[in-house]
Amino acid sequence: MEQVSQQQSPPAKRPTIADIAKIVGVSKVSVSNALNGQPGVSDATRAKIAAVAEELGFVRNSAARALSGAKAAAVGLALCRPARMLGTEPFFMELIGGIEKVLSDASYSLALQVVSDHERGLEAYRRWWGERHIDGAILVDLRRDDARVPALEEMGLPTVVIGHPSGSGRLTPVWSDDAAAVRETVEYLAALGHRRVGRVAGLTGLVHTAIRDEAFTAACTDLGLDALPTVHTDYTGEEGARATRRLLLSPARPTAILYDNDITAVAGLSVAQELGLSVPRDLSLVAWDDSPLAQVVRPPLTALTRDIHAYGAHAARTLLDLIAGRPADGYEDQAPQLTPRGSTAAPPRPAGTGTWR
Repeated sequence: MEQVSQQQSPPAKRPTIADIAKIVGVSKVSVSNALNGQPGVSDATRAKIAAVAEELGFVRNSAARALSGAKAAAVGLALCRPARMLGTEPFFMELIGGIEKVLSDASYSLALQVVSDHERGLEAYRRWWGERHIDGAILVDLRRDDARVPALEEMGLPTVVIGHPSGSGRLTPVWSDDAAAVRETVEYLAALGHRRVGRVAGLTGLVHTAIRDEAFTAACTDLGLDALPTVHTDYTGEEGARATRRLLLSPARPTAILYDNDITAVAGLSVAQELGLSVPRDLSLVAWDDSPLAQVVRPPLTALTRDIHAYGAHAARTLLDLIAGRPADGYEDQAPQLTPRGSTAAPPRPAGTGTWR
C-alpha cells in the first residue's frame, strides 16, 4: 500500500465563549448563562452577547461544550443517496460497518445523515461543526471540482476523503487503484476471447467514475477490443436493467459487460435471462464490489473483490489520527482483485465456424 503526505491546514479556530466574553467585557460564565437563557445577566448585556455571538458565527447549542473544552467524540458522514436505497446497497453497508467498528473501539460515535444532494451534505457538515457535534468528518462520492473540498478546508474541519488524491485537495485521502482493477478485468475478458465489451457505469461527474471510464477506454484500445459506448446509471437496479437492455438490443451486441456495482449487475443478469440469453454461454457479466448478493444468484457473478469493511476501518483510523493531532498521511488501500465465477466464459462462436464472433 502507498502512503502519501497531505498538507492539510491546521484546524481553523472556531469562535469560543472566551472570544465573546473578551469583546463584551464580561465573564465566560455570564456569556454561557446568557446564551443558555439562564438568569443573572441583564437584558442589555444578554442582547449584546447575542449580537456578538451571531456576528462571530457562534452557535448557541455549543455553549456548554465550548466552556468545558470537551470533544464531541463523534464524526460526521453525510451520504447523498435516496434513503430507500441505503439498505439495499451492500457497499455502503460494509463501509459504514468498518467505520463504526473502529469508532466504537475508540468510544466515538458516527453522526450519519442521508441527504438529497451535496449542497445539503455540506450544510450538515457546517451545522455539526458549528454546534460542536463532531470532531471530524468523512467525505464520500468525490466529484470533479467538488465544492465541498475547499469549503471543508476553509472550515478547518479534520476530514478524510474516501476518494482519489487527484480530487481531494489538501484533505487527506483514502483510496484504491480503480484503473488497475478495470485493466485486469478487460485483460481477463480479452484472454477469454471477447472482442466486444460493454460497460454499465455509475454516476457521471464522480471522480472514481471518470477514472474507470478512462481506464476502460484505454485498456480496450490497447488490447484491440471494440469498447461499446459506456452507459451511465444511478447505481439502482432499475437503471442497471435499462442500461443492459439498451446494450443487448443494439446492433453490435456485446459478448461481455462490466458493471460498476453488484446491484446493476444482478439486474443485468435478469435482463439477459428475460431476453433468452444464457449466461455465460451467450453473455459474460462482471460486477464491481463483491457481496453475498453477487454470490447467491445463478450463475454466481464474477466480481472485483475487495475488503470494504477494512476500507472503512482505514478511513476511520486515519480520521482519528487527524483529530488527535497525530501525523496522518493519505492511504492507498489494496486494489480490487478479480474473482472469476460462473458468469464469465469464452464468447459464443458463430454457427459453422471455428473462430470467435
